[in-house]
This record gives sequence, structure tokens and C-alpha cells, in this order.
Amino acid sequence: MSEIEAPLSSQPRRWIIKIGSSLITDHGAGLHHARLEQWCADIMTLKANNIDVVLVSSGAIAEGCARLGFKTRPTASHLQQAAAAVGQTGLVQAYESIFRAHGVHCAQILLTHDELRDRQRYLNARSTLQTLLSLNVVPIVNENDTIATDEIRFGDNDTLGALVTNLVEADRFIILTDQQALYTADPTKDKTATPIIEVFADDPSLLDIASSKSSSGLGSGGMYTKVLAAKLASRSGAATYLVSGLEPKVLERLFNGEQIGTLFKPRQAPISARKRWLAGQMKPCGQVFVDRGAVDKLIREGKSLLAVGVYKVTGQFKRGDLVECYSRLNKKIAVGLINYSSDEVAILMGSGTSRMLELLGYLGEPELIHRDNLVIL
Repeated sequence: MSEIEAPLSSQPRRWIIKIGSSLITDHGAGLHHARLEQWCADIMTLKANNIDVVLVSSGAIAEGCARLGFKTRPTASHLQQAAAAVGQTGLVQAYESIFRAHGVHCAQILLTHDELRDRQRYLNARSTLQTLLSLNVVPIVNENDTIATDEIRFGDNDTLGALVTNLVEADRFIILTDQQALYTADPTKDKTATPIIEVFADDPSLLDIASSKSSSGLGSGGMYTKVLAAKLASRSGAATYLVSGLEPKVLERLFNGEQIGTLFKPRQAPISARKRWLAGQMKPCGQVFVDRGAVDKLIREGKSLLAVGVYKVTGQFKRGDLVECYSRLNKKIAVGLINYSSDEVAILMGSGTSRMLELLGYLGEPELIHRDNLVIL
């Protein structure tokens, strides 16, 4: 694997790569192992260039259908869930064997919408993914189709990929599909249709263009869901690339700056956009009051909030809730997602991180609020 100098304006550091069902199962014929091996080799090239990768992989239901002999994707939810349970084992086994050949482990992460809607689970999922990436593991994320219901299911892995993009603060969201790009019209019906090379993700005309594109009989998404996913990812400042997964070395070529497929550009920078998203998601559940040293660390140095700088707690909150930070002058200086409950913060306040295990009986995150989950006002 050769080292590549990325000619991008800002060096990408974390990519979410989503692979669709029809692509990964060759339109329902079972897992396409040759394609899997090429994509995994591409991912290893990215990792050799210091890019963290999270893989959002469809294909469990389609693989299960192939194993169970279903000719088409069943409409009954219990049959879909049964197919997912059968297919998920083969999907993860295939990835594990390929990545192990490259000397890297992968990990299975199954999510439902509840994991990212509930803030405690949101932080738990984020912490798990961040830890796996720090251990050089490739997380394989999929919707938990075996238990998801209509009320909590994402509905497609395009949306899931966009939510994971925000969850781990990725700056690139790559959607690998069996289409070359998003076109100005359906190219199978309109011979004058041309590919859209670059566009802002929130361009309102995109949804009208994509609505004419139907899904295959195997996946649950289509061009419409991909455009919606690109728009969702752009709200956290990530750029989305819609490209054909059949292109040779497509991920390496994207990293090298080659213009392939459609680029959906965000209008906002990643950090500021994500923090605005966080700040607008919920109402504050409590307050922590911090000393002058902590104010300086938060505002002037951009640091995380530690327990040693907190001297008072008000309100009742749990891990993952939005909490306001006040100075000694009763001025609100920040809001953020707290890693501990109000009762735990009351025990920890004024103490150093070295005493967390002693005071709580377990060792969690060293920060009360990580700077990535903190918005300075």
C-alpha cells in the first residue's frame, strides 16, 4: 500500500463508508466476495494514510434471503427479521476473514433509532465507536433489523450512515452504490440526463430530481433517501460523495482527489455545524457552576470541562442530558452533553480525575463534558 498525499483543502481524518444491498449482494445473488475484498483493500489504503474508517454495510437481509432461498425480499416484518438474523452472520464473517488477512480486526455494531435518539445511548454508542477506532478496529455498523420495529427503524442505511457521520464527527460520508452519480433526470428514461458533479447538499431542487429514482427490490433506499442522507450529513459539516462502488479503487481515487460521482458540499464548517446541531437538539436539564480557572480553560483554551473546576450543581440530569455551564458571576458560558448524572457530579465536583474510581466505584470518561460535545456561548 502506497502513501498518498491528499490534495484536499482540509486533510480528511475520518470517513463513513456506506455500501448498499444490491451492490454488496450482486442484486441478491449472495455476497460478492471479490467486491468485498477490493473495498476492504481500499479501506486499508485509507488506514495507511491515517484515515479512520467506519463501515456502514447493508446486505444482511439480502444475504439472508439468498441463504433461505427467497426469490424476492419479503414484505412481512417477521420474515425480514429472520432473514436479517441469518444473513448477518455471513456478512460479518466475510468482513472479519478479509480484514484479518490484512492484520486488522473488525467489530459488529447493530443500532436502532433509539440508540441515537436517547442521549445516554448516543454517548454510549459514540464512546464505543471512538474506542474501537483508537484500537485500530474497523467498526461494521448496520441497523438492527432483527429487532427493529416500524417505530424505531432507520428505514435505510443511507440515513443510518448520515447519523453515524455526525455521531463520530466524520468529515467524509461516502455512499457506494450501483449508480455512477446523481443525474439531472432518470437516465434510464431520459437520454438527455447528465451527471451532477458538485452541488450544495441543501439545494432544494435535489429532492425533486431524486424523487424519480426508484429503489431496487433488495434494498430499502433509493436516490431520494441518499439525497436526504447527504443533506442530513451536511448539517454536521460533512461532505458526501455518491459514487459507483463498481469503479476500481474508488476509495483510493477519492482520497487522491479524483472527481468521481456526485459531491454534496456542506455550507458550514464541520465543528461549528455539529455544535450548532447539538445545541439545538434538546432543552437543558440542569446547571453546573464552574470556577474562574475552568472558565479560562473552556473559553480561552478550548478545553473539556473537568470535575475539579465545578463547585455547584443544580437540577436533576442523567448521562447524556444537555447541561448549562455558569461562571461565578452567574453568567451562562456554555452548554454541553454531560457524561455523568447530577448525583455523580455532586460527588465528583472539586476533585481530580485520579479520584474518579475511588469516589464512584467505577472509571468512566475523564471529562464531565468533552470539548467535542460543548458549545461556548
